[in-house]
Amino acid sequence: MSEFMLETQNLGISFGGLKAAQDVNLKIKPKELYGLIGPNGAGKTTVFNMLTGVYLPTTGRFFLDGEDLTGKSTVEISRHGISRTFQNIRLFTNLSVIDNVLVGMTNRLPCNMFESMFRLPRHFRTEKELRAAARELLNVFGLDEERRSLASNLPYGKQRKLEIARALATQPKLLLLDEPAAGMNPHETAELTETIRFVRDHFDMTVLLIEHDMSLVSGLCDRVTVLNFGTTLAQGETSEVLHNPEVVRAYLGD
Repeated sequence: MSEFMLETQNLGISFGGLKAAQDVNLKIKPKELYGLIGPNGAGKTTVFNMLTGVYLPTTGRFFLDGEDLTGKSTVEISRHGISRTFQNIRLFTNLSVIDNVLVGMTNRLPCNMFESMFRLPRHFRTEKELRAAARELLNVFGLDEERRSLASNLPYGKQRKLEIARALATQPKLLLLDEPAAGMNPHETAELTETIRFVRDHFDMTVLLIEHDMSLVSGLCDRVTVLNFGTTLAQGETSEVLHNPEVVRAYLGD
């Protein structure tokens, strides 16, 4: 295992003449809870999109557990071990809770198309094993009893948990959470904080999260990087960075 689960080296991207992100250098250790914060439009989600193959970086490279994934497709990056959630929940609302998790397990299918089309024995064995694994994952998040319900019928906080469960179904090494507390009330946010901590500990997971709720960030993240207008404004231990005068000005203005 590499010293760093995720390392980015001068990562950046330009759209025409606009530098949406530039010279982003992250070094995130295994099992670390790391925050990527900054005002709206700072380039945070752009970084996530580069790390997941949605955008091809214009400059720099990034490594997962020492392996260079720069330029690989979203499918390849997922198979190598990066998974994400989104600011706006993107569940398959017309599918059941368990089927949403099973969708996340498609990259674990050992069967080929021929075996699936003709319903050969290995297809049934695989389906049974994945369904058992999906139920185990749902049980971890307290969602197993609702496994047959439509995802759209879950309350908001449980939809967030289901999205995290589906991301974990791909068996990632690195979990990217894009504003997981968006739209949550204080009680739901407190539950989410414990859920993320549990995910780190139970799954030996490295977590990189974007978040605007500074109470969640200060209570959860070991270290943070602050982006502002696509560049790094500050980086380091969470408590020190959040008291940095430049960071306070970036959030609150002069």
